[in-house]
Amino acid sequence: MAWLYLFVAGLFEVGWAIGLKYTHGFSRLLPTVFTLASMAISLGLLGLALKSLPVGTAYAVWTGIGTIGTAILGIALLGEPAGALRLACIGLIVAGIVGLKLVSP
Repeated sequence: MAWLYLFVAGLFEVGWAIGLKYTHGFSRLLPTVFTLASMAISLGLLGLALKSLPVGTAYAVWTGIGTIGTAILGIALLGEPAGALRLACIGLIVAGIVGLKLVSP
């Protein structure tokens, strides 16, 4: 169950990272509320996952999911570049997450 909490926490990290862009410096109410709620949910779920997962592994996976999701949504929603080298680097982060999952409880 801890890995499920961690995965969902990572998805909410993506939500607040992308949400930050839409808050326009916390000057827009709805995006700000969404962003703050996503932050709270993400951290809460990370805390639950840390009950049984090592902190180094959980934190690395959480930030990795956030990094991958934010980069992909940046490409899809915000028109950020999607060059081959950038996509290869995202693939390396995915490989690191899979590796940590394989060697962790």
